Amino acid sequence: MMKKLMILGGSVYIVPVIEKAHEMGIYVITCDFEPDNIAHKYSDQYCYASTVDKEAVLECAIKCSIDGIMSFACDSGVVTAAYVAEKLGLPFQCSYESARILQDKGLFRKFLSDNKFQTPRSKRYTRREEALEDAIYFKWPVIVKPVDSAGSKGVTKVEDAEKLGNAIDTAFKYSHTGAIIIEDFLTFKGYRSDTDVFTIGGKISFISYSDQLFDASADNPYKPAWIIWPSTMEQDDQEVLTGEIQRLFDLLKMESGIYNIETCVGSDGRQYIMEVSPRGGGNRIAEIQKQIFGIDLIEAEIKSALGIFIDEMKYGQPNECWCELVIHPSNGKSGVFLGITITEDIKQKYVRKIKLSAKPDMLIQYNPEAGNVMGDIFLKCSNREELNDLLADTKKWLKLQFR
Repeated sequence: MMKKLMILGGSVYIVPVIEKAHEMGIYVITCDFEPDNIAHKYSDQYCYASTVDKEAVLECAIKCSIDGIMSFACDSGVVTAAYVAEKLGLPFQCSYESARILQDKGLFRKFLSDNKFQTPRSKRYTRREEALEDAIYFKWPVIVKPVDSAGSKGVTKVEDAEKLGNAIDTAFKYSHTGAIIIEDFLTFKGYRSDTDVFTIGGKISFISYSDQLFDASADNPYKPAWIIWPSTMEQDDQEVLTGEIQRLFDLLKMESGIYNIETCVGSDGRQYIMEVSPRGGGNRIAEIQKQIFGIDLIEAEIKSALGIFIDEMKYGQPNECWCELVIHPSNGKSGVFLGITITEDIKQKYVRKIKLSAKPDMLIQYNPEAGNVMGDIFLKCSNREELNDLLADTKKWLKLQFR
């Protein structure tokens, strides 16, 4: 019988997962509370239920007799997916309780601190007044963020206590559970890393590190603008982080599956695990990693969710330099999107894939709190110097057209 896979969410990042599942002969059910989301046009069946409503999704899963569930590139559905998997005895990366810890930034920071991981000082709040009263607790600047939102929505850097109130209000606005976190602002040695990792039986089978760069002119400066492989992070730091990530997986009793992981080395020289989410990352990270390393993490995650055997992953390090360029509107830019143009010489020499999520005639509105991702471009260069020169001239060869 054809296996049935439920995927929570409906964004454009889920479409490659659906396409791969269909290649594998799997029946795909998508589920969220936005019937017009693009992924539902590709799935075999759509179920209407909020991705944060555990009981409603469980009811859908039972009615559909699913064989597996995942929340790919959908932060809001991860805890729900873990809950449904646990209730139905289906495979998942971790228990419901472990998923709760990983998906709540406040609980995660506390878990890291309690278990002697490096972590910035932070506090979790459910009341505005309580957060304001703690202004003297922190060293400035600080980062204020919802404990559970994705895509850097509601995240604000605050330089002094006078501006804390507005940042708290913004964070609460984007929190699904009514909780926020305030933490010390870390300065980095080099760049932060954002990458997808895979475990088999709880042991790391695939891991890489990247350089994640930001664009101060984008509508949300905390959303990544460029993700680059290989990372310039020192090998010793990578090895320490890999060991600490494995220790985290052991403590939380993780199983098999994909994870989106953000790490960094602070200016204090310490290695920090910033975020770990048992899901595939947005911005097509698994897709570009397939081109770089030859490892199909999307196929592996489908197999994991359905309890299908996964071979040990063998991969080498890239000789070239790869970059995922995330297309954002320039700061303050709004209008009806017409498309993009790339000069032909650049397209032929460096561009390996273009994936637009913004379609012609779509209205793009400036939103400094949430941000807009309009698409992704995969670039391949001979070395980092060549890539740096290419990115320095982005405005010359890449044009976003509006009216």
